[in-house]
Amino acid sequence: MKVTVFGASGTIGRPLLGELAREHDVVAVSRREQAAEDGVSWKIADATDRDSVATVLEGCDVAYYLVHSLGSADFEERDLRAAETTALAAEKAGVKQLVYLGGLGDDSEDLSPHLRSRRETGDRLASTSVPVTTLRAAMVVGRGSAAFETIVALVDRLPAMVTPRWVSTRTQPIALSDIVAYLAGVCGLEATLGSGYDVGGPEVMTYREMMERIAALRGKRPFIFEVPVLTPYLSSLWLHVVTPVKAGVARPLIEGLRTETVVRNERIRDLVPIDLTPFDIAAKSAFREFE
Repeated sequence: MKVTVFGASGTIGRPLLGELAREHDVVAVSRREQAAEDGVSWKIADATDRDSVATVLEGCDVAYYLVHSLGSADFEERDLRAAETTALAAEKAGVKQLVYLGGLGDDSEDLSPHLRSRRETGDRLASTSVPVTTLRAAMVVGRGSAAFETIVALVDRLPAMVTPRWVSTRTQPIALSDIVAYLAGVCGLEATLGSGYDVGGPEVMTYREMMERIAALRGKRPFIFEVPVLTPYLSSLWLHVVTPVKAGVARPLIEGLRTETVVRNERIRDLVPIDLTPFDIAAKSAFREFE
C-alpha cells in the first residue's frame, strides 16, 4: 500500500516511518525539507494548505495524521483548520483510512484547551466519508516527548519541588516503541476502520510516582511538596524557567495534567498484540538517547 504520514519529522513520526517502510511505500510529509531516507519519499506540504495536501495524497491508501500546533497562540484554530483540510483532501483522493493519534482523557467533561483540541481535531478528521482509526494515548516515554522531557528536567534540576495537586493525577504512560508498534499495526487493518482505541503502557501511576521513579533511575532523591495554589499559568512559567520546554508548549500540557489519562478499554490488545514495555525500561532507553 501507499502510506502518507503527516507530521513525519516529529517524535513519533520519525520511528514510525521505518516501521511502515518494511511493508509499504511511504511518503513522509513535513513543512520543511528533510534529508533523504531509504524506503521513504519526503515531500513538503502544510496541512492547512489545500493544494499541497492534495498533491501529497495522490494515490494514497492510508494517511497518518500526527500534526499539532502546540506553541502557537492560536493552536486550537490552526489544528481544526489543518484537520478539515486534510480530511476533505483525503476524501477527494480516495484515501481508504485515516489514522489519528489523539489523547487519553478526552471524554472528560472538564477538558483543558489542549485535550479539547485533540478531541475536536479527531471529530473534524471524521467529518467525511473516509473511515478514521483513532488511537488515544497519554504521555509518550521517549526522546522528543515534551511532557516526558519536562518531568525529567524537573527531576534533574530541582532538589526540591513545590508542586500543584496535578502530581496526584493518575496516568498510564506508554513507551515510544509501543505507540509506534500500535500505529503501524492498524495500517490497513479493516477491523479498526471507523473505531477508536485506548492505548497505554503496562503500569498506571501518578505523576508524583513517575517523578520518584525517574529520580531513582537518575540516582536522585528530590523532595516533593504538594500545594493547591499553583495555577496552570504560574506552573507553565515556572517550567519555562527550569526546563527546556517553552511556556507556550508547557502551559497547554500542564493544564491537561489535571485530567486522568488511563486506559478504559483494551480492545486494541486483541487486534494488535504486542509485549508492552515497562516504564523503567522505556525511561532508561530514553535516557540513552538523551546522552
